[in-house]
Amino acid sequence: MQYYLWTIGCQMNFADSRRVAEELQKHGFREAGRPEDADLVVLNTCVVRQSAEDKVVGRLTSLQSLKRKPQGRPAARAAPVVALMGCFVSEIPALQRRYPWVDAFIKPSDVDSVVELAERQAAIQKQREPTPGRQGAESTPIAVGVPISFGCDHVCTYCVVRLRRGPEVSRPVEEIVAEVRGLAGGGVKEVTLLGQNVDSYAFGLAELLEAVHQVEGLERIRFLTSHPAEMSDRLIETAARLPKVCEHVEIPVQSGDDAVLRRMGRGYTVAGYRDLVARIRTVMPGAGLATDVIVGFPGESEAQFEATYRLLEDVRFDVVHVAAYSPRPGTPAERLPDDVPAEEKERRRKAVDRLQERIAGEINALLLGQTVEILVETRRRGKWQGRTRTNKLVFLPVGEEDWSGRLVPVRITWTGPWSMQAEVVQP
Repeated sequence: MQYYLWTIGCQMNFADSRRVAEELQKHGFREAGRPEDADLVVLNTCVVRQSAEDKVVGRLTSLQSLKRKPQGRPAARAAPVVALMGCFVSEIPALQRRYPWVDAFIKPSDVDSVVELAERQAAIQKQREPTPGRQGAESTPIAVGVPISFGCDHVCTYCVVRLRRGPEVSRPVEEIVAEVRGLAGGGVKEVTLLGQNVDSYAFGLAELLEAVHQVEGLERIRFLTSHPAEMSDRLIETAARLPKVCEHVEIPVQSGDDAVLRRMGRGYTVAGYRDLVARIRTVMPGAGLATDVIVGFPGESEAQFEATYRLLEDVRFDVVHVAAYSPRPGTPAERLPDDVPAEEKERRRKAVDRLQERIAGEINALLLGQTVEILVETRRRGKWQGRTRTNKLVFLPVGEEDWSGRLVPVRITWTGPWSMQAEVVQP
């Protein structure tokens, strides 16, 4: 029995897919390289932007041919079972009518339902096969995401996540620590604690960091995504104090204008956001900061966009994820006039991209010739690939040494806005 798993979207989706793959492998399934070779095809989906939804529809439509005529498959082999999971799944009867070739529609993070579906398929085909051992550095996970909560209690007017994932539910501390301990025992060196809003974790994110920090064999801890209205001084101070917690904070601002933030339902002001950034940088000097920005939100004037642009110039983030606004079904913002023309949204998006390319290039250039620590995660296209504590991507030349999963001091030899190259600092 083979499975094919395709994932798009946030790190929570990728964490869900990791859990799906692990459970399927425990039950004797092995991964196929393409859907044509699989007995079970799972698409883990995202609809946070129209562009993501379009990709899902395209991928889903392409699978229809496997049901009609399974090209490239042995004659005796049946068409694969197709399962759709993630945030694309909402009104299931409507989805069943639209995509009749899909066998199962599974809500976000419902890993058990995927496993049950796979087991039923295995029983029907009686083709359960042993799982091959995972060998080699490239098959060993070094850094993985661990969900600490599911869903969200915020009602941002543009966001469909709460509608698809429901209200926030936090996992118990003991359960999370046990999962991290198992991952570390299997060779994982870094975990990212994930939630739609990690700061509202019911049992205290600072306390959870303290508990996870005690796991032996774990080298690094990250957390995301934070919410500006809820990130506490206690969390900042705890993150700065614990050696395993990386100096890396993702804290979406979305807009640099208070009126737009009110229409978005974000619950903070630009002044409050600037003050939060200042506190983070005071307690965690040199921290890498990332943010999200939406341009072209309903009613966003040129002056309001310029305010966002100035905020990004002033704060100088390491990373800015920028997206043009697209209405999401069922959200309050869908009822607002989508009055910023598409070409103007694209102009603003490109302006932010150009600005951030310059800023990131300038920030990274300061590291030229400096020695930093990276955790090497994988080898790809003839280079080792790792990240600094501030989440900057660094490439190393491949030599005789196997650096996978190791903390390595490196000297930066070249910098660009999106990545850097380095050489190992010999003792």
